[in-house]
Amino acid sequence: MTNKALAACQRHGLLSDGDSVIVALSGGADSVALLHFLISIKELYHLTITAAHLHHGIRGEEADRDEKFCKILCKNYNIRLFTAHRDIPALAAERRQSVELCGREERYAFLQALADEHNAKIATAHTASDNAETLLMRLTRGSSLRGMSGIPAKRGNIIRPLITCTRAEIEAYCAQHHLDYVTDSTNLTDDYTRNRLRRHVIPVLREQNPQLEEAFTRFSEAAYEATDYLDRQAKSLLSETKTACGYDINTLLQADTAVLKNALIILLENYHISPEQKQLDLLLSVLHNGGAVELSKSLTFASGQGQFYAIQPTEPISIPFTGDVYFSFREKSITATAYNSIEENKSLLFRTRQDGDTFYFSKRNITKPFGKALRDAGYPSGLRDSVLCLCEGSVVLWCEVLGYSGQGEIYKATYDLEIAINQ
Repeated sequence: MTNKALAACQRHGLLSDGDSVIVALSGGADSVALLHFLISIKELYHLTITAAHLHHGIRGEEADRDEKFCKILCKNYNIRLFTAHRDIPALAAERRQSVELCGREERYAFLQALADEHNAKIATAHTASDNAETLLMRLTRGSSLRGMSGIPAKRGNIIRPLITCTRAEIEAYCAQHHLDYVTDSTNLTDDYTRNRLRRHVIPVLREQNPQLEEAFTRFSEAAYEATDYLDRQAKSLLSETKTACGYDINTLLQADTAVLKNALIILLENYHISPEQKQLDLLLSVLHNGGAVELSKSLTFASGQGQFYAIQPTEPISIPFTGDVYFSFREKSITATAYNSIEENKSLLFRTRQDGDTFYFSKRNITKPFGKALRDAGYPSGLRDSVLCLCEGSVVLWCEVLGYSGQGEIYKATYDLEIAINQ
């Protein structure tokens, strides 16, 4: 196990000299072996090692036993242990989540808060056996190629040194080094899908291939390489098709289907949505046929005027402008400055579009309803009500789409008015 784990650290760049590492310690064989392994290479990388244990409020006295075991273990190793308690069943009911998902989210939130506070990496004890089980679970649910990439050795500041080691190898490591550990009794039941696969499916597959975990690891690595390539192509596609309000539909539809789907996955992930095939099919339908699809109360994707774009509710704003102002709007930073006593003028407001607003085009000597001016500029209808404007009454002096109106140009010259947007 040691050689495999060390090779994984070197191959994937999991550790650097002088790293601080927080070990996610449950007290089970995997996490105990991980802690022991990292301590054994502590001098090699000059590591600072701590551990963290989250009590989930499940399994009663058994969970108390696990926490006590972790405290004694870390005391024996002279390792600092961070602990916390959560009532996962109550939180899961409140969030309408499964206990398993809620526990995972709370565990990672706890670990990440510690990592941020101590500028540390998080080491989890995921193994090749965990990876095989994860692949089977995703395959039975109809996973995409991205999902079949399995559990990565590294994601952000999370590292998994044991990801190429099997559970059998880890148990042998614990026996070799006389390491005690605790056993979660729920792992011995069929209450969870992962347990049923581990207890009933994996053994049958292993009869066909004794090197089952290695085979799954090779497959997940191949899937990762293919996904990584598609992601790079998809990011390039999004960059090439980006417009002021969304993405150019014609160019998107010229892309290979696999690249386009990956681009949509990246878009959804940017809005903190875990993509499902149903959602991808709906977005593809909008791209090909027009219309809109509401993915949540706070996010709709639509197409129009040759654009594919996201619509999110915009809170009404009304910000007086009397000389200098700085504010955020839809993840943009707005800076506006003016001199020569603009505060003595009538009240100017930064706000979104309202009925009756007008925009004057000085070159053509024509005033248009603001909504019609945006439409003529090709700005999608679904985004027009969230356009930021600087207005005097119903007169638009400036907007983020069209820039300065005729009246706005006068203000610019008279009051040295300058407005800048930083994405």
